[in-house]
Amino acid sequence: MTSMAVDPLTAPGGTESASAVRRHELAAFLRSRRERITPEQAGLVRGRRRRTPGLRREEVAQLSAVGVTWYTWLEQARDIHVSSQVLDALSRALLLDPSERAHLFALAGTPDPAPGTECPSVTPAIRTMLEQLDPIPACVQNSRYDVLAYNRTYALLLCDLDALPPEERNCLLLAFTHDDWRASVVDLPEVTRMMAAKFRASMAGHLAEPAWKALLHRLESRSPEFREVWERHEVVDQRGRTKYIRNAHVGLLHVEHTNLWLGPASGPRLVSYPPMDAETRARMERLHRIALGAAPRGTARAGSGGPTAPGGTAHATAPGGPTAPEGAPGPGGAPGPAGTGAATRPAYATMGP
Repeated sequence: MTSMAVDPLTAPGGTESASAVRRHELAAFLRSRRERITPEQAGLVRGRRRRTPGLRREEVAQLSAVGVTWYTWLEQARDIHVSSQVLDALSRALLLDPSERAHLFALAGTPDPAPGTECPSVTPAIRTMLEQLDPIPACVQNSRYDVLAYNRTYALLLCDLDALPPEERNCLLLAFTHDDWRASVVDLPEVTRMMAAKFRASMAGHLAEPAWKALLHRLESRSPEFREVWERHEVVDQRGRTKYIRNAHVGLLHVEHTNLWLGPASGPRLVSYPPMDAETRARMERLHRIALGAAPRGTARAGSGGPTAPGGTAHATAPGGPTAPEGAPGPGGAPGPAGTGAATRPAYATMGP
């Protein structure tokens, strides 16, 4: 009689064990994150002969201070123990955002010792750049529209971002569900249609990733308008355009939406709104003064992604909720008096949901 060898990855009944499935998911996730990072992003020299997309395994091992063989076993879904310290090092080496970091620890079945760790994509230099951009509103977003950092002026551009919980600081979610945000957007149907089309184009490379699926589920469950737009299957790429924003504090703003990618096009980008005319510039300066005079409501809050605009010192936080208007908003509307106040409020950095 011939006996068959038992596959250690297979549970009785012919199905993969839960731990085996997790190991294979972890291996695939690590490979996908490794392949998306360029040597330059990791501070390495590219060299002349490089066929591997992204980083090599030995480079990740070097950056994480682990053995090459051990890391290779991880990508081969070997049944080995992974400590939280090693996972933390891998998370930093692979430049994972907070949601990706949480996914890494979940796949490894290990509690995250520092769940509020800031996104490594938002470096001190980028935070300084955001600060220097004020009064021009600016933020750092990832391709899911999570706001990773923002400055003072951006905090009050479309709504009071500081008043929102971190998990709500996602521009796509706010555009379809937040009343104050929607009231600030001129030509709302066209803007939301374009945002959904850009999201669909970006999601093509992330269809199996939990953070993307979770955001899609939230949008479909909370917005009938999003469901209707999503069913059109429209796709467009990320591109700048001029737009009008009806700010609740200073009135109508005519701006140019610009994107500056901080790495590969699928990664984080610096989004800014330079003024298109002198009146808008003056209103932005007034909005910045209002933001400076506002009480600091959101110091060092950790959370999922959220926008960061130029100006101020970056802290862990995310966009917020509604703010009371300072004057009559709308085209040509005369804004109310700019707020005054001595205390300067820092800009904020946060992590994507």
